[in-house]
Amino acid sequence: MFTAQGPTFRELAVQALSSVERGYDLLAPKFDHTPFRTPDLVLDSVTRALRPLGPFSSGLDLCCGTGAGMGVLRELCRDRITGVDLSAGMLAVARERSERDAPNARWVRGDARALPFSPVFDLVVSFGAFGHFLPREQPGLFAQVHSVLRPGGRFAFPLPAPARPGSRGYWTLLGFDSAMRVRNALWRPPFVMYYRAVRPSAVTEALRRTGFSVELYALPELGRLPDGSPRCRMVVATR
Repeated sequence: MFTAQGPTFRELAVQALSSVERGYDLLAPKFDHTPFRTPDLVLDSVTRALRPLGPFSSGLDLCCGTGAGMGVLRELCRDRITGVDLSAGMLAVARERSERDAPNARWVRGDARALPFSPVFDLVVSFGAFGHFLPREQPGLFAQVHSVLRPGGRFAFPLPAPARPGSRGYWTLLGFDSAMRVRNALWRPPFVMYYRAVRPSAVTEALRRTGFSVELYALPELGRLPDGSPRCRMVVATR
């Protein structure tokens, strides 16, 4: 799962016993050499699906990490793009890389549950971040996104189909979530990373209750399940 340039087992153990913020600060220099970094195939698929919905002016990458999702905004937004993340370490890596790839990018350290912006964005994207928020936090998180979008602005993110019960993916996620719950019961501070809690039906319902209209777009490049349904869809929530 990890390249030779990725973190060692000892480094991962130290990171897992830290808070979410501190853990990602420690992981930042090697983050892009782990499976946690959103694959380019996903980023490219989302870019293609969003392009017909533009043009967009300003964009925000929510929980941007080292900035992989900023490439989507560079392709789609005509003006300034912004990345926001809680981890100073992840932002430092992103900022260093952007000096070459995205000199117009702005990087802001902030909590997604209390975004430090007025409604100035036409597009907000996010990749792989929702597992760091408890289900009860999702409505507040989505309300924050709603508050920073201009009227008609879009909030877009990929949402994989739930793993089929009994499948390898199902047992992998169940084992990971169970291990995290045991860790958090025995150790402080907690490290929230519960990806089984990101249920498509609950996410879309929370978005609608926040005031978004919601559409789902298949991402065919990411494959289909045995029943023919997409393995991954893009959620587009419009203010």
